[in-house]
Amino acid sequence: MISTADPVSAAPETTSTERHLLSVADLGRSGIAEVLDVAEAFAEVERRSMPKVPTLRGRVVATLFFEESTRTRLSFETAAKRLSADVLSLAVGTSSVKKGESLRDTIETVEAMGIDALIVRHRSSGACHQVARWARRAHVVNAGDGWHEHPSQALLDCFTLRQVWAERAGVPPASMGIDCFDGKRILIVGDIRHSRVARSQVLAYDALGASVSIAGPGSLLPPSLAGWPVTVEPDLDDALTRVDVVSLLRIQAERGSGAFVPSLREYTEHWGLTSRRASRLAPGAVVTHPGPMLRGVEVAGEVADLPSMLATRQVTNGVAVRMAILFLLLGAPGTDPRAARPVPEGVRVAVGSDRG
Repeated sequence: MISTADPVSAAPETTSTERHLLSVADLGRSGIAEVLDVAEAFAEVERRSMPKVPTLRGRVVATLFFEESTRTRLSFETAAKRLSADVLSLAVGTSSVKKGESLRDTIETVEAMGIDALIVRHRSSGACHQVARWARRAHVVNAGDGWHEHPSQALLDCFTLRQVWAERAGVPPASMGIDCFDGKRILIVGDIRHSRVARSQVLAYDALGASVSIAGPGSLLPPSLAGWPVTVEPDLDDALTRVDVVSLLRIQAERGSGAFVPSLREYTEHWGLTSRRASRLAPGAVVTHPGPMLRGVEVAGEVADLPSMLATRQVTNGVAVRMAILFLLLGAPGTDPRAARPVPEGVRVAVGSDRG
């Protein structure tokens, strides 16, 4: 049975975190730091004229998306190809799933082809945990499961924020470690009730020492916040003046959130980041968005184009972060993520090692 447990208050039982990335909770503070540091190496690779390394040559990565996706799917497939892995993509619309094949049979069939990693997105919360229980040899990466979690999105958000703060400080991002998150104030705004991104963000930011608050219509907040390390901001206008980061979430009509608000116009009036509200942001505050943005709803078009909006940079950084995830799960111990050299001192190469 697929678990519907809320990851913030009670993460479902999982298999070994040495083999899979199912939740941000699999990583902890030191594990997140490891992913960010390895992603820095791959960001350097991305800037080369030939952005490709032979690190995962001979490995096979399959993307199994049972739900629509543009950014995440293309990002993972690009990341795998940059690492020289072979990539297979399951087109669910033309697969045996349409003939009634069960999820378990699909996973076992695909894995029998010698797949090394399964990148899975599914509409059911907890589906990726179930896939990990069925997988015999393949590593499973959660690319978004229902309302549950989206760990790679939260990791690339953390990577992007550290990058921006490092640029302002005039230092390399890796030199900042993760202490740069300590005491930062992060506000998540919008449809938190249906958002897997929000749940992964809360876990990640809290683990890194940031102070997290949420804001949105009461109908779009979780039914219970027991166990959530967050505070609720009732006045968005006031909250915007006191935070370092605003993370915007869209109204997710495909998960039923449209029925939870009277109208999109009313939502924008009370909770959208309009030009007037953007002018209230504290100096230096930045805005993130996992995409796709609904311009004119949760964010005004002119605000979406401001330098403080990091959405495009988040997409760019998604490739480096997902390269890091695949490398840490599939890379040979003792290899440098940037080439086939010994790994730099201080960088570990096993997701799950020395987690906080």
